[in-house]
Amino acid sequence: MDAARNGRCDMRKLVTDCRRAAVQFRGQAANFAMHRLATVAHRLEEYLANTPEVVPPRIWDDLIGYFDLMTRLAQGQAADTDPAALVRALPAKLGFDLGDIEIRNVEVLLVMPHGAQTRFVERELQQCGYRVSLMGDSLRAFAMVVETKPDLVIISAMMPDLEGIDLAMALSAMPSTRNIPLAVITSLDKDDDILKLLPKRVPVLFKGASFADDLFKALDNLFLI
Repeated sequence: MDAARNGRCDMRKLVTDCRRAAVQFRGQAANFAMHRLATVAHRLEEYLANTPEVVPPRIWDDLIGYFDLMTRLAQGQAADTDPAALVRALPAKLGFDLGDIEIRNVEVLLVMPHGAQTRFVERELQQCGYRVSLMGDSLRAFAMVVETKPDLVIISAMMPDLEGIDLAMALSAMPSTRNIPLAVITSLDKDDDILKLLPKRVPVLFKGASFADDLFKALDNLFLI
């Protein structure tokens, strides 16, 4: 019993140390405009964010792969690799019991404040087999979308710094991102004037009883189901 408890404590310490290292990598990478390294470090933070008490054996190979890639990027190797290909090759995150769900090669970026609502949306998407990444900073999300070209971006209408509506409009207008499927999630009334600013092709997901139906309809219309 003590050995098992000590093993869990050691694993939690390892997870904490790895997350701290990822934060340091991301911070230094941002300082030196090493965008690919910053993106991979951010994904490692997410990978470890909801580590279960019983850690799956694959964590060792996954961590080795992450740190090997970050080291090579820090040394200037693989710097010309397509960022979209980089993130799609990374392991699916921990903390979700996938069971019989087939992981699909569909990258979804959630631009939402961290919290229970965001976690709920994430799980709904994971149950569809999508690989989900979270970003709570809309300004950083803008750069990430341009860099990694996710298959779908779901944006909270109200965000600090850069409003989600503004982000959605900007991404819809830019030649490099206008073909990326977008959706906006909100608790605003469907007749709110600010939602009328969105391009007609951007679906709106309303929080509440209709959310699951709105999400399914949006995914179906965007040909992601």
